[in-house]
Amino acid sequence: MQPGIYHLLLISTALFFIGVYGFFTRRNLITMLMSIELILNSVNINFIAFNKYLWANKLDGVLFTIFIMAIAAAEAAVAIAIIINLYRSRQSIDVKHAEELKW
Repeated sequence: MQPGIYHLLLISTALFFIGVYGFFTRRNLITMLMSIELILNSVNINFIAFNKYLWANKLDGVLFTIFIMAIAAAEAAVAIAIIINLYRSRQSIDVKHAEELKW
């Protein structure tokens, strides 16, 4: 049995709201980064679902998904570098300690 579009949209919605909840309630920068990745993956599921069920002969949803995955990889690399530098300077990756930085 193949999942329908409603099942995929339900999974995508659940992932999106789990990501939003994790982003707004956690204080650890790594956990916030993982929550952003969950949000981006829920968008990817939406693109693939709508591409499969609405425009089956086109590859627009797949191309957007590949583009978002590339952007997410670059974003994760830059964010991890910033988090490592923050940890080296403050010995913590808590958001409260990141707010104390004077740029």
